[in-house]
Amino acid sequence: MKKLSLILVMSLLVLFMAACVSDTTDEGAANASGDDAGNETVTVSHGLGEREVPKNPKNIVVFDFGILDTLDKIGVEVAGVAQSGTIPTYLEKYASDDYENIGSLKEPDFEKIASMNPDLIIISDRQASLHDQLEEIAPTIHLGVDPTNYMESFLENMAVVGEIFDAQDEIEAELTEIEESITAVKEKAAASDEKALIILANDDKISAYGPNSRFGLIHDVLGVAPVDESIEAATHGMNVTFEYVMEQDPELLYVVDRSAAVGGDTSAQQLVENQLVENTQAYKNDNIYYLDPDFWYLSGGGLVSVAEMINEIDSSLN
Repeated sequence: MKKLSLILVMSLLVLFMAACVSDTTDEGAANASGDDAGNETVTVSHGLGEREVPKNPKNIVVFDFGILDTLDKIGVEVAGVAQSGTIPTYLEKYASDDYENIGSLKEPDFEKIASMNPDLIIISDRQASLHDQLEEIAPTIHLGVDPTNYMESFLENMAVVGEIFDAQDEIEAELTEIEESITAVKEKAAASDEKALIILANDDKISAYGPNSRFGLIHDVLGVAPVDESIEAATHGMNVTFEYVMEQDPELLYVVDRSAAVGGDTSAQQLVENQLVENTQAYKNDNIYYLDPDFWYLSGGGLVSVAEMINEIDSSLN
C-alpha cells in the first residue's frame, strides 16, 4: 500500500466506508425533496474495532488534539475538549468557556461527559484503556495514529472523519497538498547524505527516537536517514546520554521540547547545546532544529499538524 499515492489510498478508503453506511431512517421519514429525520448512521472501523455512529453528529466530545485540529480545519463544531492540561497554542480558542471541560487526557471527567449527553466521543491512545467506560456514555471511536504505520493510519483516520461529517472533498484537497509536500521533502532528503538524530528533551533528561517511533515520520515518511538504525522503537523513546549524541555525531539534530509543551521551566536549548554536543557536526554547522512541540508532542495526526510537521523538516533540509 505504501506504493500507492496518499490520495489513491484515501479514495479507496472512502469507497470502502461508503459501502458500510447504514441508513436507519424510519420508512417514510424521507420526503420527496430528499430531507430525512437526521437518523442516518455510518459503521466505521477504528483503532479498537467497528462502531455504528451517527452521521453528522452535533454534540461531539474530542480528546485527541490532532482530530480536533482536523475538525476545526473543516469547520465542524465540537462541544467538549480536554481543558485540564496543556492545549496547543494554535487551538487555544478551545480553552474558553465556550467549550465544556471534559477533564484531562489521562483522567476524563466521566460525570461531566455523561451530563452532556454526547452523540459521539473521539479518543486516541491515552484514553484507549478507558474506551469501554466511555462507550457506556456514547458511541466512542479510537482515532489515534500508529507510529509504526504513520501515514496509512493517518489516512484511515481522515477517511473516517470525512465519512462521518460528509467532508470527503475538503479532506481530499488538504491531503493533496500534504502529498505534494511529502514528495518535495523526500526528494530533498534523497539528494542529501546528512543523517539525523531525533531527541526528546524532558527537564534534565533526553531520549532518542528512530524509525517506527513516535517521531519516526521524519525517517519513515520523509526519508531523512537516521544516524543510528538500532534505536529502540519504544513509546517513550530510548534513554540516552549526551555522550551518546556526541558519539553518534549527527549532521542534523532534531529536538522536541517536552517541557515547553507541558509548561515546564527548563530550556531545551540550554540543556542540549552543551560542551559534548558542541563536538557534533549538527552544532558546528548550525543544524540543530527545535521542532514545535504543539505539533510534534501534543497534536500530531491532524490535517494542520501533519502539514506543519512536514514544513518544519522541509525547512531544515538544504
